[in-house]
Amino acid sequence: MKHQLTATEIVIKRERLIVGAGLILITLLSWWWLFIGAGTGMNIFTMTTWQFPPPVTPGMPMQWTPAYAGLMFLMWWIMMIAMMTPSAAPMILLYGHAYRHEQKQGRIAPALIPAFAFAAGYLLAWMGFSLLATALQWSLENAGLLHAMTMWSIEPVFTAALLIAAGAYQLTPLKTVCLQHCRSPAHFLSRNFKPGSFGALRMGLTHGAYCLGCCWFLMALLFAGGLMNLVWVAGLAAYVLIEKIAPHGQWIARLSGIALIAAGLYVLALPHIT
Repeated sequence: MKHQLTATEIVIKRERLIVGAGLILITLLSWWWLFIGAGTGMNIFTMTTWQFPPPVTPGMPMQWTPAYAGLMFLMWWIMMIAMMTPSAAPMILLYGHAYRHEQKQGRIAPALIPAFAFAAGYLLAWMGFSLLATALQWSLENAGLLHAMTMWSIEPVFTAALLIAAGAYQLTPLKTVCLQHCRSPAHFLSRNFKPGSFGALRMGLTHGAYCLGCCWFLMALLFAGGLMNLVWVAGLAAYVLIEKIAPHGQWIARLSGIALIAAGLYVLALPHIT
């Protein structure tokens, strides 16, 4: 008599499809949230510009209430989910495959879709970054360096300093080490594999920490180009994906670092050449 699969067995059998579909859905919903203004009530296209550096317009600091601070935190976190999930997907899917292989070999106990726990740990790491980014946004607005409505830098010297610092970080050994971990999912899993949902959550947090070390300064460039500027948000998301999966990613990072430093010097020189 043919064995009837239980609901749990069906889920396990189709885990790769379920996890992949879940990651796509999370990414699409996050981008949709950004496109409708991320709860700010503003048209996303009024905060988007191709001009670099963005136009300098005076602005008054926004009144930060607890509700507004919560909204900004949510904006940052959902934006990080939209930008970083595609580049994390190969690691998450490979973890699910490795877990099932170990389970079939009888080395670990069964667990239901541990890849989702891994993904949750990864996104929790970016939640921590989003909390710090929200606090920095508030500080920059009150210092008169960030426009409260367009959410981009209105101080050319600050813009230039951010670009040069981000470019310099691209050339550091810490960036190299973190990028190498992000580009070598099999090596990461072989050194850090832990069974169970809690183990998957810890692994996701660890991978998220490496990803933060790799990309945090790139994400900080949103303060220069605009937190809700689709040109910068989509451009940085695409660049992060290329840096992690394209051949010669380390050289791509170094070349981008030189380009960012050059862009910062250009912004500093711009008042003297116009």
